[in-house]
Amino acid sequence: MKQNLSDPVIDELREVRHRISARFEHDPARMVAFYIEQQKQYQDRLIETAKSIERDEQPAA
Repeated sequence: MKQNLSDPVIDELREVRHRISARFEHDPARMVAFYIEQQKQYQDRLIETAKSIERDEQPAA
């Protein structure tokens, strides 16, 4: 039996994600392009992880 627990924070996050998705007519390609541009714009605010450093160190194919 699955319990349906409501969490106001999770509900709010889902609503915000839905509104962002709606801005791009729920088109994943457009959303990814938007997020990539956001990463470029706010690159100074991002934290590098070991995985991102490893990826950047690999030679381009």
